[in-house]
Formats: sequence, structure tokens, C-alpha cells
Amino acid sequence: MTFDEALDHCGVIAILRGIAPAEVVAVAEALYDAGLRVVEVPLNSPDPFKSIQELAKAFKDRMVVGAGTVLSVQDVSLLKAHDGQISISPDANPDVIAKARATGLEPVPGVFTPTEAFSAIRAGARHLKLFPAEAASPATIRAWKAVLPKDIKIHAVGGITPLNMADWIGAGTTGFGVGSNLYKPGKSVSDIGRDARAFVEANVKARS
Repeated sequence: MTFDEALDHCGVIAILRGIAPAEVVAVAEALYDAGLRVVEVPLNSPDPFKSIQELAKAFKDRMVVGAGTVLSVQDVSLLKAHDGQISISPDANPDVIAKARATGLEPVPGVFTPTEAFSAIRAGARHLKLFPAEAASPATIRAWKAVLPKDIKIHAVGGITPLNMADWIGAGTTGFGVGSNLYKPGKSVSDIGRDARAFVEANVKARS
């Protein structure tokens, strides 16, 4: 499954910040059952590359697995070595973007201005992460879509809930990164599954 195929299935990306390897597969199973097909493990989580490798093994061809908070080319190399597929960053470091592309990973750099967006595109990014989205608005996406290349996909990350997804989708948002509103350490698997279903239902409703 490619990143684009996974997004076509469901535009919600689960951000599992703080997750430990011992629980990562069970949590991802609940997300998969709810309809999600993309999971990222931020690199400031406990033993993140072990979690990524566990996910890649357990969900081969079923889910797209990657890392978040990717800040260096060394991080990209380790991500590739542990079978990750997507490299998600809070910033738009051109070296990190280029390294991801060169190693067959999909970079998703974080941007907040048109200047940053175009710089990321020139470095090879096809997917952009508007971060933090709660400090912007759907109008930001609408304005960007008027000037960015038509094939560029924009994802809103930060402050996304089932209640505000429709406004973002209406503005042209491709996908969403959802963190603490979906997962946080100590949250039960059943509650994670329940909340994931709410996001999936909101996403489907808004896109229909």
C-alpha cells in the first residue's frame, strides 16, 4: 500500500507520540479496525525505531508506517533501515526532504508560509504538513491551493477534531495528522478505537 492509496482510503494519519513498543501493535490494530491506514511514531517517543519496525512487520501491505519529528538525514537513514515508508517533520529542512526522496521514502515536511511551502516543493516534497494548523485556518489552505502546483497535497496537523474536519476538507485539505485527540500514553485501546471511528466517520461524511 502506498501513501497515496492509504490517504484515498482514509485521510486521517494517527500520530502516536509517546507510544512504547510493547503496546504499539495493539493500538495500531484498533486504528486499523476503525478504518485508519497511516500511522506515524514521532522520534521523541520511547524506542521509536523498534516501534516502527514492529508496525512495518505486523501491517505489511495493510498500513503505511512512518516516523514523525524527523529532523536530520541520520533520522531518515534509520527510518529506512527500520522499514518506514514516510518521513514526517515539523520543519522543511531541504536536506531531510532530499534524503527521504533519495532513499525511496515519502517526505512530509512541516510548513506555515507560502515561502516555506515552495521551498519544500523545490526540495522534492509532494505532501506538505500545515503545522500548527490551529494557528492558521481553512482559509490558509484555500489561498495556498490557488498558487501551489495542482498535484501538491496539503495536510492539516494540530487542533483537528471531528467537529472541524468538514471546514478543512471544504477548503481542499487532503489529510489530517491527529495526535493527542486520538492517542496519548495511558489511554485504553477501546477508547482509542472509539475516537478513531469518530474521526473516520467525520472524514467520510465531509467528503461525501
